[in-house]
Amino acid sequence: MHNTTPTRRALTTLAVAAAVALGATGAAAAAPQAPTASVTAKTATTAADQAADTYTLHTIADLAAQRLATADLVAAAKFGTSSPIDDPAREQQVLDTVAAQAEQLGVDPDAVRKVFRDQIEANKLVQRALFQRWTDHPDQAPTSRPDLSVVRVEINRINTELVKALAATTTDRSTFACYPELYFGAAQVRHERHLDRLHTKALIRALPSVCES
Repeated sequence: MHNTTPTRRALTTLAVAAAVALGATGAAAAAPQAPTASVTAKTATTAADQAADTYTLHTIADLAAQRLATADLVAAAKFGTSSPIDDPAREQQVLDTVAAQAEQLGVDPDAVRKVFRDQIEANKLVQRALFQRWTDHPDQAPTSRPDLSVVRVEINRINTELVKALAATTTDRSTFACYPELYFGAAQVRHERHLDRLHTKALIRALPSVCES
């Protein structure tokens, strides 16, 4: 069974770095040659491996946390207006967009939709809590209103990165090691981003559908 623990990732990275260094030394001594089909295939494989190294389960947890940070801005933009927290039309637009991106990357669009439904619910969890806090304590309410269209540009950027991360970690997300590694990554993100109790609770809410095992 495939199991990519952080330790194994570190050892793999070191091994790849050593192989690249040795390969570069050998290439310097040899005469330049035109790329062959086998070299092109190896280059493509290397690119795929690099993508897998770039996007990890920790990356997914961090992107989910980044997305949750936008919930504060969305709440501030909507609070005190007629705009509701629940926005079915916008939610459907997000789900359709990420599903289309998933198909382009060769990943199951239905699985990606499930992950993003959790992202949306986690985002609304933060918004509802902030609405309640600001209603109970008006002195803590935001004094300025962010431009929601600008905030959504950032949300769309994060969404795109998250779809890429899901596509690159398809194998990792289908193993029994996914849940412990994912939530260990979430614990690291909580520490790195100094998440409060509300955003920690929301981060946990955002992640259940990531693992497919």
